[in-house]
Amino acid sequence: TLVNQVVSHLIQVIRTKDDSFSSIERLGAGSYYEHVKISEPNEFDIMLVMPVERLQLDECDDTGAYYYVKFKRNPKEKYLLKFLDNDGKLSAFKMLQALRDIIRQELKNITYAEITLQKKKAGSPAITLQIRNPPAEISVDIILTLKVQQSWPPSTQDGLRIEEWLGRKVRGEFRNKPLYLVAKQNKKEKVLRGDTWRLSFSHIEKAMLNNHGSSKTCCESDGLKCCRKGCLKLLKYLLEQLKVKHTKQLEKICSYHIKTAFFHSCVVWPNDTDWHLGDLDHCFQKYLGYFLDCLQKGQLPHFFIPQYNLLSLEDKASSDFLSRQINYQLNNGFPVFHE
Repeated sequence: TLVNQVVSHLIQVIRTKDDSFSSIERLGAGSYYEHVKISEPNEFDIMLVMPVERLQLDECDDTGAYYYVKFKRNPKEKYLLKFLDNDGKLSAFKMLQALRDIIRQELKNITYAEITLQKKKAGSPAITLQIRNPPAEISVDIILTLKVQQSWPPSTQDGLRIEEWLGRKVRGEFRNKPLYLVAKQNKKEKVLRGDTWRLSFSHIEKAMLNNHGSSKTCCESDGLKCCRKGCLKLLKYLLEQLKVKHTKQLEKICSYHIKTAFFHSCVVWPNDTDWHLGDLDHCFQKYLGYFLDCLQKGQLPHFFIPQYNLLSLEDKASSDFLSRQINYQLNNGFPVFHE
């Protein structure tokens, strides 16, 4: 309730303070909204979505995930022209800065909660608010997102291979949904200017998690229950606990790796009968085995952009370390679950 109150308040102010942001809409993303949050709800991802008409996307590296964004001729969005850089590219950095300034100003006027704006993290697409709500702290990531109704870029052509799992028709429906781009720094950029945008599929990921069965009634009140989400939550919890103990060694690994491996596992074992609720133990071991295999090979293709490997070579030390930790847990009956 508190998060909703704060976010609604900020959105109203952002819309009125700067014409450029007058059309923003709110979209909840991440584990809380996918109903796979494990500990208490103390972290929220809120996407501030700006609809734009037509964009020209130019790949800026070989991942197929990061793009420079330009407007086609005579854009309707004249109010965004002030955010262009010298080459006519829409600058994620400038837009985030403007948004951040409005939020910083407005926080001074909020009296019903104690909120601080976190220091900007290099390369992070989020504006992070810390809300004190004794005895807890709530962290809210506000993520600036462009939403454009145009066909997905070529790098996504061979991704989202859900035909056997959710069906060809569902894949077609998903690929007709708008394209989302988040203001995300590409670390590979030679000069870090903050002009890059990264494709985001969180709206599709949320839809897949909330309708995850090969039969349409999976996990509905009158349908058969499966253990897919149970498995995902277990592995997320395992990683979370290991990250608490080994923060430095595992800083390169995040829950998105776990979620991506989960989607791939749903494709490898597409039927609801592969995930019987009573087989949680067996199913978890299968999924864990799949993830371990990815870690050992240093290969985890992005679910929507297959050419983009989420476990790059520079993360090899983290992958190997996690692999050893998980094997230890596996061979000792998962002590971390009993702590």
